[in-house]
Amino acid sequence: MAKAELIKAALWHDYWELCKPKVVALMLLTSAIGMLLASPPNIFPWHALCFGTIGIAMSAGSAAVINHLVERRIDIHMRRTQQRPIASGRVGPIQAMWFSFILGAVGLGILTMMVNALTAWLTLISLVGYALIYTMFLKRATPQNIVIGGAAGAAPPLLGWTAVTGQLDPSGLLLVLIIFTWTPPHFWALAIYRHEEYAKANLPMLPVTHGIRFTKFCILLYIVLLIASTILPYLTGMCGVTYLILALGLGFHFLYYGIKLYRHDDPKIALHTFAYSIIYLMVLFIGLLIDHYLPYFMHFS
Repeated sequence: MAKAELIKAALWHDYWELCKPKVVALMLLTSAIGMLLASPPNIFPWHALCFGTIGIAMSAGSAAVINHLVERRIDIHMRRTQQRPIASGRVGPIQAMWFSFILGAVGLGILTMMVNALTAWLTLISLVGYALIYTMFLKRATPQNIVIGGAAGAAPPLLGWTAVTGQLDPSGLLLVLIIFTWTPPHFWALAIYRHEEYAKANLPMLPVTHGIRFTKFCILLYIVLLIASTILPYLTGMCGVTYLILALGLGFHFLYYGIKLYRHDDPKIALHTFAYSIIYLMVLFIGLLIDHYLPYFMHFS
């Protein structure tokens, strides 16, 4: 009986891993903050946060499973991914396909019936963009794969915004722009650290096709673009000075990492830059949230 329970637990863990929970968690953070930013400070969007988060999470998990499925032959050549459930044979391709289909169908159904059709359609477009266009085509076709495919990964805060408003707004699109410009320096830093594995897997990542030095220069350029894009919410009146100060502080610290990465050859710096980029995005979006609610709470203090 104990042995059967262990096997069942291992299977659940494998299917959980297929959903890329850490990646999805960061997406859900940005989508939830998008919901809160789209709502007046005195109104808490319980309905959107509940059903929207569940629907977006299941749809994102579905796309992640397809990513595992499509890349299983590449994953076995990379140390970072060779123990993934499908690549290692712990989950079969057919089981993964059904799992992805059920997750996606239920997630999109929840968004359609319990949230709104616009959010469901945008989520479907993002799912197709990431799981099919990026994973099956762009990743193998061009070193600009992460730039073009980054549009799909930048959608979560917009999905959160439309889950509340039911319409496309410039402020929601600004949040997309921020993640879109954040994605290349975030991913290319990891690609530099893992460039030998990408070369072994014959993937045309930028450090493999154009060299590490050129990739480092591109990271610097995108960090500058990122800093500029994070100023836009303040310039458009979406956010106040509190957010601006935080955004500039985070941005220039990111630029420090980019300059350090460009000047030195230590691969650990690339890994540290990648790690900071995750912290950067989390804190930046939390800063957006603090700036949104701060005047409301100060009014009652």
